[in-house]
Amino acid sequence: MTRTLTLDDLMLAGIALAAGLLSAFLLRMLLRWLGKHALRTRWGGDDVIVDALRTVVPWGAIVGGAAAAGAVLPLTRTVQHHVNQSLTVLFILVVSVSAARAVAALVRTVAQSRSGVAASASIFVNITRVVVLAIGFLVMLQTLGISIAPLLTALGVGGLAVALALQDTLANLFAGIHILASRTVQPGDYIRLSSGEEGYVTDINWRQTTIRNLSNNLVIIPNGQLAGTNMTNYNRPEEQLTILVQAGVAYDSDLDHVERVTMEVIAEVMNEIDGAVPEHEPAVRFHTFGDSRIGFTIILGVGEFSDQYRIKHEFIKRLHKRYRDEGIRIPAPTRTVSLQQGAVVIPQQRGAGETEDAASLHVD
Repeated sequence: MTRTLTLDDLMLAGIALAAGLLSAFLLRMLLRWLGKHALRTRWGGDDVIVDALRTVVPWGAIVGGAAAAGAVLPLTRTVQHHVNQSLTVLFILVVSVSAARAVAALVRTVAQSRSGVAASASIFVNITRVVVLAIGFLVMLQTLGISIAPLLTALGVGGLAVALALQDTLANLFAGIHILASRTVQPGDYIRLSSGEEGYVTDINWRQTTIRNLSNNLVIIPNGQLAGTNMTNYNRPEEQLTILVQAGVAYDSDLDHVERVTMEVIAEVMNEIDGAVPEHEPAVRFHTFGDSRIGFTIILGVGEFSDQYRIKHEFIKRLHKRYRDEGIRIPAPTRTVSLQQGAVVIPQQRGAGETEDAASLHVD
């Protein structure tokens, strides 16, 4: 100490600390009020900024009050230096943690505003948070007088060794970044892999992609495997799908009547069943003279992949009932086996209007 500590010094230091605490309390109340107003806006970025300032600004007031208290006390130069250095490190720590949280939240907000579902992809958020915290740690070391140049050199050499040891992990990491950056797959999409796995993508993190199938089970796929396999994305370029339903009627049917009845059933299903797309133009296309029937395809529109099962279910039930009411036959292939004395006569498969051809097999 350069001089004797007096009561006035203690009073001034106490006033400085009290002023810092009072300022922190008032600033926190002000930022809380601003946060309520930020919630009313459509942009989510102001909420993130106010939330970060709600942590940084009060702590800055407290650190400032403590620094002012230390300045009025008769401390030696060495003690004063250590006090200021400690307060600076504390403030850098608070700023780093708040900045990491704020930047990660801003990344999530931007992703949500652009795609609507990419906010659940944690890989970008985690990488951003780690980078900001690493920068804050390096600044903290530099403030303490620790040179970071040897540390960066050691990290470079060590990073090369780690990269060689963690090739698969890094491959999955960069594969996940590539998948999200190329926008071929995003959380919420329904995908099917060439290996047979299929379901809704729930998350893409630094190592793996999680898929929830229709039975509500989770399938975990490494990002490298996902990036290197053939895949069908049923949500790209648009979510709506066209599905095909195969059917057939007897040869003696009035095809104009069949088409008209089928279109009426389609209109009924499209307007009454959830997941159907009434705006989609349906179609009935006859295409095959089969063995026992005239085959045709019904083209329907559904909102998204899982809707097709409910639409097909209701459409087939209603179409079958309507055909039965209208007297429209849906024949099944038949084969008749006739046993005769000394031979087995096997008529060939035939449909409506066809003549019967028989093949005989003699029985000894």
